[in-house]
Amino acid sequence: MAFTLRSVKVPPNSASLEEARSRVFDFFRQACRSIPTIMDIYNLDDVVTKSELRSSISSEIRKNSHVTNPKVIDLLLFKGMEELNNIVEHAKQRHHIIGQYVLGRQGLAQDLDTKDEGTSDFLKNFYKSNYF
Repeated sequence: MAFTLRSVKVPPNSASLEEARSRVFDFFRQACRSIPTIMDIYNLDDVVTKSELRSSISSEIRKNSHVTNPKVIDLLLFKGMEELNNIVEHAKQRHHIIGQYVLGRQGLAQDLDTKDEGTSDFLKNFYKSNYF
């Protein structure tokens, strides 16, 4: 799978917005086809489902839906292909994938167990503001 992704290159310039748009759809299809491989490589079955990863990929693509310049779209597409290539070739670790694509912008889920019962309000606010 990594060899096929490596052989796919983005042409330097799209002739029109429609051509760039079709390349984005091709990239999305390629990314969705590589989801089972990614889930096997990083052992993500216990953390996320395939449909959640697919929606995460689509939200990353939709973040740049306002871009109308074909050259900028080609650049973003190249960056996306490099990211996908790094993921498939196992250049990232499991916590990178979970942090970027599973948790996303929600951040880490803070667990509020019984450990905070005897703590002062000052320390609770301090821990809350410094929890990464």
